[in-house]
Amino acid sequence: MRTLAALVFPGFETLDYFGPIEMLGGFGNEIEIITVAKGSDPVPSVHGQRVVVDNILSEKNDYDMLLIPGGDSALIESQDLELMEWIRETSANAERVMAVCTGTVLLGMTGVLDGRKATTNKLDFTKTVHLAPHVEWVKKARWIEDGKFFTSSGVSAGMDMALAVMADLYGMDVAEKISKGCEYEWHKDPNWDPFANSAGLI
Repeated sequence: MRTLAALVFPGFETLDYFGPIEMLGGFGNEIEIITVAKGSDPVPSVHGQRVVVDNILSEKNDYDMLLIPGGDSALIESQDLELMEWIRETSANAERVMAVCTGTVLLGMTGVLDGRKATTNKLDFTKTVHLAPHVEWVKKARWIEDGKFFTSSGVSAGMDMALAVMADLYGMDVAEKISKGCEYEWHKDPNWDPFANSAGLI
């Protein structure tokens, strides 16, 4: 069984978090999902729902997988030195690291994506990517795979990225079974990105 650290912080975007978790948790008991936060109190999403925390940052940083959601508050979290160091250490230990939307920018600001390709939310693209200037930002991509790092565009794109991770780890048949079980139309092509056009990036 693999362990997945699913990071939450106040104001995280709900679908950034729960969408990928639906896909990553859809293969029986192969992945143990552990909600991680700085403190032990329930953490509110951008919509106000509070999620219960399993582990706090100081307890553990050696998970097999890491998921970082986005949200407008993600970039505020970059000011938290303890969190940023935990992301660096956990990313170093993990075999797969995933980030959604502005969570990718937060991940990039730690330096772990320096010299790597990544993508993020297209509506906020030009407003945020300068915060991680050493990342090779890709304007048109649903998601990007670069080594063990998987990053996605905005919100719903995290589900496509998560299914790509499941295909990478467990095979295409497993990923397709999960998407069908969710009645979700999986965009398998990482280059499918009409939102880059509508956002005026290309």
